[in-house]
Amino acid sequence: MVHENCGVVGIFSLDGHNVIPFVIDSLRALQHRGQEAWGVAVPGKKPFRQLGLVSSSASDFQKLIKTYKSNAAIGHVRYSTLGKSTLENAQPLKVKDLCVAHNGTIANVEELSGMVGGCTFTPQTMSDTLVAAQRLVMHLADKEDMAEAMHILKGEMVGSFCFTFLTDEGSVYAARDPKGFRPLVLGYHKETNTYMVASESCALAAVGAQLVRDIEPGELVKMSKGGIDSQQFANEKPHAHCAFEYTYFAHPSSIMEGINVYAARKRIGQYLAKKFPIADADVVVPVPDSARPAALGYALELGIPFEEGLLKDRYSKKGSMRSFIEPFQGSREEINKGIIPIREIIEGKHVVIIDDSIVRGTSSAEIIKTLRRVGARKISLVVTYPPIRYPCYAGIDFPSQEELVAYQQGSAEESHAVIGSRVAQVIGADYVAYNDTANLAKAIGMPEEELCFTCSTGNYAPLGIRPVFKSRIQMKGE
Repeated sequence: MVHENCGVVGIFSLDGHNVIPFVIDSLRALQHRGQEAWGVAVPGKKPFRQLGLVSSSASDFQKLIKTYKSNAAIGHVRYSTLGKSTLENAQPLKVKDLCVAHNGTIANVEELSGMVGGCTFTPQTMSDTLVAAQRLVMHLADKEDMAEAMHILKGEMVGSFCFTFLTDEGSVYAARDPKGFRPLVLGYHKETNTYMVASESCALAAVGAQLVRDIEPGELVKMSKGGIDSQQFANEKPHAHCAFEYTYFAHPSSIMEGINVYAARKRIGQYLAKKFPIADADVVVPVPDSARPAALGYALELGIPFEEGLLKDRYSKKGSMRSFIEPFQGSREEINKGIIPIREIIEGKHVVIIDDSIVRGTSSAEIIKTLRRVGARKISLVVTYPPIRYPCYAGIDFPSQEELVAYQQGSAEESHAVIGSRVAQVIGADYVAYNDTANLAKAIGMPEEELCFTCSTGNYAPLGIRPVFKSRIQMKGE
């Protein structure tokens, strides 16, 4: 298995409007989904790709807008779950006359690469996106129909995917896997008669486009001179929408499956307060930034003061970055050191910290040390997501079980309370409380069977695999 939970966009203007400014602004709005690299592709040209943040290349924007002028384009921001963080692995990729951008993970990429032929797959030499693109081009040469080709490819791949494709003739396609692991939405910009697909609706809002609907799981959308067309290349039930999107990954302003992410996170906090009411708490403090809505919901439900007791240093080099999706441990620690406590809020208090998840425990331990340093009397940590004990093969970066602190501290048969007490000792907290899958699903507002909780339960049935767990070195070549 390889690669990424990223952000993708695909844009086509029926009025011939230059969509490159839309692509740039959409990718900036999706920057939370990937901070390692970004790129743009237009028909008939080599894709433009850069390492780092979109905004870091601001001096190139005007040149890019002119030299890549087009009414059709796709774009990508990268966050890797496997493979080196290099320009060679940046997207979009081009295979013959097809450019491809991908959000997800192909779990059986080694098997798929054998169907393509040529080099044996390794994280250092290839990506799952490249292998899938090569296989798709083979099917297109035979079938000459994208929906048929996607139907066949879907049957060969195991994993999650949201693809955007761009042909040299100028058609833009978008495809979402039949389980719906990763989000994908359709939008419309009325003033320029432009259709858009994007990983999240926040990308549409960034350019003034309206959300039309979610791309359905198993749906293929085509945008071209003939307008917009849709076909279903696969149907699978139940779906398996990633629960981690709702607690952490997605932008709070986004709407996914008809659910506003901010409202869902606030409800999660309210449900946590009912499940874990801490009577002697003095103040509720969120871990910045994604846990803010849940912390507010928790505080309002129990009538405990809500305070921003931890602030990110936004003037540091990585102050606005997200530590979880940084590829290297040193980078994660650097970001967490940029979280500044407010002593007057913390000192002498029983502080309830609300966090979206505990993955490796790195961030949590640093935050607990920070709170102790400024005089917290007692520290309770309430977590919106259940214990993460298993690798994700659908696009989130905890690919090796060895690095998951909940796996290290408890077996699958032990209760969340037992695991929480052991994790509390490891990270230095007085108390750790984990959410459970049923409570989280209710708060999100979606049936539990429609959500993917594989990383907590170890049930890989939604992916249809029984994985062989590998080390981080094997997975990412680090």
